[in-house]
Amino acid sequence: MSDPAVVLDDLRAESEELDRLVAELSEERWAAPTPAAGWTVAHQIAHLAWTDEVALLAVTDAEAFGAEVKKALAAPGTFVDQAAEAGAAQPPAELLGRWRAGRERLHQALRSAPAGGRFPWYGPPMSATSMATARLMETWAHGQDVADALGVVREPTARLRHVAHIGVRARDYAYFVRGTEAPKEAFRIELTAPDGALWTYGPEGAAQRVTGPALDFCLLVTQRAHRDDLALRAEGEDADRWLDIAQAFAGPAGAGRAPKGG
Repeated sequence: MSDPAVVLDDLRAESEELDRLVAELSEERWAAPTPAAGWTVAHQIAHLAWTDEVALLAVTDAEAFGAEVKKALAAPGTFVDQAAEAGAAQPPAELLGRWRAGRERLHQALRSAPAGGRFPWYGPPMSATSMATARLMETWAHGQDVADALGVVREPTARLRHVAHIGVRARDYAYFVRGTEAPKEAFRIELTAPDGALWTYGPEGAAQRVTGPALDFCLLVTQRAHRDDLALRAEGEDADRWLDIAQAFAGPAGAGRAPKGG
């Protein structure tokens, strides 16, 4: 999807849905633990606020963003947690206001970004559309953690298509971060959308295939659920292996979630 305005509209809708989940929470509920070990609801929102802020730097001030990258290199594996911890220490109303203001600034910066522009990131440089898509994926994934913590079942929407898109595109990255070579053969992925439509990726006649609900695929590639708890089917040894390691996010291989049965 090349038009950033489409993704930005969906990102705004995704953010507003999560905002409604947390806006009226008591301080006690902000401190509720989420499925991410050591992270409360406040940590989840703090992480989104911080990531929006560094994304804004990437779009508007490459030199300042470069300084953030140096901080990350100086504290590999911990800088994300440190930022979340600092944000979670803010009073909930202050943190919520910070997240709202930061995501709006980023929205405006991406909407006004020059066509064809690319911005530095912790991985490869990103276009405005890619940046918005990545922010939507993270907002949805961390929103799932918040929903799980609060015992809320969210209604899946067509916005999942953006998450699925990243999950498919990131296939080879999942192998790269594990130091292994990705299969050369393209996979066929067929996902049933929330409205019953079929989202398809890859050559129709591919021997390696993944099929199932789009929601389950998105939960898998964001590592918000274990494969054993999802209705995804793999045909072919390579496709089966991919479902064990898939990740849509940048950074080291995640540990994922334990199956509900154990």
